[in-house]
Amino acid sequence: MSKTIIISNRLPLQINIEDNNLEVTPSVGGLATGLKSFHKDGDSIWIGWSGLTLEEIPENLLEDVKAKARKEDCVAVNLTTEEIDGFYYGFSNRTIWPLFHYFMEYTEGNTADWETYKAVNRKYANEILKHYEEGDQIWVHDYQLLLVPNMIREVAPEAVIGFFNHIPFPSYEVFRTLPWRNEVLEGVLGADLIGFHTYDYERHFLSSVSRILRHQVNFNEITLQDRIVKVDSFPMGIDYTKFENAAKEHAKNTEEQSTELQRRLDDHLKETPDAKLILSIDRLDYTKGIANRIRAFEYFLDHHPEYIEKVRLVMLSVPSRSNVPQYQRLKREIDELVGRINGKFSTVSWTPIWYFYRSMPFKNLIDLYASCDIALLTPIRDGMNLVAKEFIATRAKQTGVLILSEMAGAAHEMNEALIINPNNFEQISSALIQAIKMPVEEQQQRNKVLQKRLKRYSVEKWANDFMETLQNTRTHRDSFKSTKVSSKVSNEIVEKFKSAKSRILFLDYDGTLVNFTDKPENAKPDKTLLELVHRLNQSKNTDVVLISGRDKDTLGTWWQDIPVELISEHGVWMRQKNSDWELSENVNNEWMSTIRPVIETFVDRTPGTFLEDKNYSLAWHYRKADPQLGEIRANELSNVLKEMVSNHGLSVLEGNKVLEIKNSEVNKGNAANKKLVGKDYDFIFAIGDDWTDEFMFKELPEEAITIKVGIKKTNARYYVKNTDKVRNILTSFSENL
Repeated sequence: MSKTIIISNRLPLQINIEDNNLEVTPSVGGLATGLKSFHKDGDSIWIGWSGLTLEEIPENLLEDVKAKARKEDCVAVNLTTEEIDGFYYGFSNRTIWPLFHYFMEYTEGNTADWETYKAVNRKYANEILKHYEEGDQIWVHDYQLLLVPNMIREVAPEAVIGFFNHIPFPSYEVFRTLPWRNEVLEGVLGADLIGFHTYDYERHFLSSVSRILRHQVNFNEITLQDRIVKVDSFPMGIDYTKFENAAKEHAKNTEEQSTELQRRLDDHLKETPDAKLILSIDRLDYTKGIANRIRAFEYFLDHHPEYIEKVRLVMLSVPSRSNVPQYQRLKREIDELVGRINGKFSTVSWTPIWYFYRSMPFKNLIDLYASCDIALLTPIRDGMNLVAKEFIATRAKQTGVLILSEMAGAAHEMNEALIINPNNFEQISSALIQAIKMPVEEQQQRNKVLQKRLKRYSVEKWANDFMETLQNTRTHRDSFKSTKVSSKVSNEIVEKFKSAKSRILFLDYDGTLVNFTDKPENAKPDKTLLELVHRLNQSKNTDVVLISGRDKDTLGTWWQDIPVELISEHGVWMRQKNSDWELSENVNNEWMSTIRPVIETFVDRTPGTFLEDKNYSLAWHYRKADPQLGEIRANELSNVLKEMVSNHGLSVLEGNKVLEIKNSEVNKGNAANKKLVGKDYDFIFAIGDDWTDEFMFKELPEEAITIKVGIKKTNARYYVKNTDKVRNILTSFSENL
């Protein structure tokens, strides 16, 4: 039976060693809660770091740590202090974290850290592969493990792999500054499904893949040589029921049952019943905008002194990465800001900010959520921000107001909150006044909608949706009409070739026999290809036809020393063995003078594009253009040309990064069929890579062996990954003549 393998930087366990005793407790919240149903209720294992370095674990307890983890269906990855320094504190948190959150000034590019990051990612991948069995589903999590999906794919090409990025993915302009950008993208693209919290992050990722790696992107799918990768957004929820029930229980507590914190909060509420408590909860991180939030609160008090002694900011900052210099500086800055503002505005009976720098138990979090009237959450950049959702879930009476930064992923699904720009103090001040004055009816109306939505799309629903989509990628992978040319299929094709009495091979050129290049003139056949085609062409019972969209002069020059049959411009021109070129179709080119100026306008408007002027067709190439601009211009030009050529016997052919305008009756299918007239071939073989070859696949007899290069929808019976596989097949043919 197949299982789910979950991989994250940390295990969902708290492992402590005290006096040589090992204590293991489950983690709560976030990922651990979201994947609980998969991890505990199904057949699954969770792979991650224990939280203790090898140096921290006594040698006699090393096996005990593994055993305790295994008891919880977990597998511990052992990391040294040096590895944690380079992998986690180094590349993960001093390179990826600041860059992905747009803090480029904090981003470091340390090569040693990168090498450690790669080595540790390899360590995780190797551990996964130890436990992987065919049919398992693999789900890799977050920015610490960006390289793991492809490391798995290299060893287990048929594995079903999902990857989820829990932090923002930056725009192309920011991401491209990363020195190892290609390696990171290729690492993530090892997955079949890549998930983000919002469509914006998804869009940024697709843009980077298109512009940096130049892969074809269609909507939310990326076409690789051997696979199609799906990218989608899945906004992560919370354990809604847990927070809702905790808030209900909290409301029933008597004074004796209340925590010390709750009693202090109650005292304040009794003394100033009309005063509003404004809640701020964050991990201490420069991405959370805490310093700006304090300054915005100062701006509010400066400009609206009537609210002095009528509001209080309750701030909880949870310690984080306290050994990193930026975080140390941030801690000092916040301490100074709180001290200065409290000194500036405090009265005998009132301080504007209550500041807690610590972690708090769950009960105290509920105290704060339930007691405060307004939540002020202003991250400068945040992947999701679950605090916003937790605050709403604890509003037992559906009262309270959420003020939320538009830069938080949660803002996309919480429009009923007051959405603000975290850098606009005036807007934050106005939102505070709106929140303070908001009628109870309006508060309840907004929160009712929010609660209904959050309850429906909980963290369990998030996990289920992702896993269901991941499972569908397996089905999608198997749904291709064509069959992969495996070793078995290849041997069967070669046997048919070997036993045939009369053979014909139709071979496309660009993208089939040679890889695409930025400049078409650079795709000249190499010596090995010339010799291979020549060997095939010399056989008495084998006809080889190169059938291409290339112009006759280029094709003829490249193959002038090989007496192979050539068909150029998709079937306009034909050169038989040891003969001159002749027109295959009755076509004219009078229309070209009308169309050419239109295409030249698009060449001028779109850097990196050029016009190829053939004898009886015009081709606009946009392979070197910016991918997004190229696709936009291609769509625009295609629409313009289709309007122009309708009712004129012309058609617009959309190839691989090229638009070609030609006579409608000319195509590779018609050209190939002409070669079959009056002949009795018992082996018909055709191979090509783009839409121009589909005419050939469709028109050839049913018994023909047709092969598409690359994974795309096709009329061909089979597909191969790339040009190397094409040459392998042709080499096998040449060895069996």
